[in-house]
Amino acid sequence: MSAALLAAVSGLGLGLSLIVAIGAQNAFVLRQGLRAEHVAAVVAVCLLSDVALIAAGTAGAGALVQRVPALLDVVCLAGAAFLLGYGVLAARRALHPATLVTEAAGQRAGLTVTVTTALALTWLNPHVYLDTVVLLGSLAGTWGEQRWWFAAGAGAGSAVWFAGLGWGARLLRPVFARPAAWRVLDAAIAVVMVTLAAGLVARVL
Repeated sequence: MSAALLAAVSGLGLGLSLIVAIGAQNAFVLRQGLRAEHVAAVVAVCLLSDVALIAAGTAGAGALVQRVPALLDVVCLAGAAFLLGYGVLAARRALHPATLVTEAAGQRAGLTVTVTTALALTWLNPHVYLDTVVLLGSLAGTWGEQRWWFAAGAGAGSAVWFAGLGWGARLLRPVFARPAAWRVLDAAIAVVMVTLAAGLVARVL
């Protein structure tokens, strides 16, 4: 195996291991996939954002984040506020089954609102900077001249994951044909969002 291919495969493995964990971004992509709502736009936003962050980390931006921790604290607080608000909305949907029935029947959020939410869940999440920019960027640096192959592998991992999550969610639609299933999903999303928000605040304090 050539050095470039080995670097790419290593980047692919690390990228997938970091991105597969359940989080705010993945929960949102899954929900949009289940509803078949602006899936291409959401997948594109998440993928392009990941690629940009991976490139930044590979180029050395991780060092800046480590040297100026106050930047990460600001992102933590902003992200916590957004996640808490999104969690409250998810909890509200879970507590009002009638709303779920209406949404399942076809009421769609606008493309601008959906894209803005996807951007916020990505760029206001400090974990993405720690995992993608700092950790992945630092490991990419260990590959020397092959670091961009490593970054390419990590980017490919993001593409596989988001595409699979977004469009693969359709396989679960028969389960979510029932309002009760949406209620459980939104309750789970609310718990994830609020837990992440609390964790971010605790990190700053």
